[in-house]
Amino acid sequence: MTAYNIVRMRVKPGFEKQFIAHHDTLLGEAAEDFKAAGLRRFSLVRTGERDFCVLGEWEGFDSIVKARPVMIHSLDGLRSMLEDLGGGLGVTDPVSGDVVAEYDMRH
Repeated sequence: MTAYNIVRMRVKPGFEKQFIAHHDTLLGEAAEDFKAAGLRRFSLVRTGERDFCVLGEWEGFDSIVKARPVMIHSLDGLRSMLEDLGGGLGVTDPVSGDVVAEYDMRH
């Protein structure tokens, strides 16, 4: 069953281009590790001037669990570029889960 993980982050002022470039580099270097874990599709979405969400589509929730070490390694390379989100969240606001309904509006 398909699962998604979504992680909200806020980049420190002046680090937006470096943050985006980090994802380009990471997906080149760790692409095979992510694919082996079950990542189907990855998107980096700008939701505000310095706000971003990472969206991963996975083969299943077990794939997300399997990929956590690779995801944490990726986050370690980003931490210095990220602002604390406040409210006790730290630098990320992650959620993940199995798809319970999906609609393809292209057909």
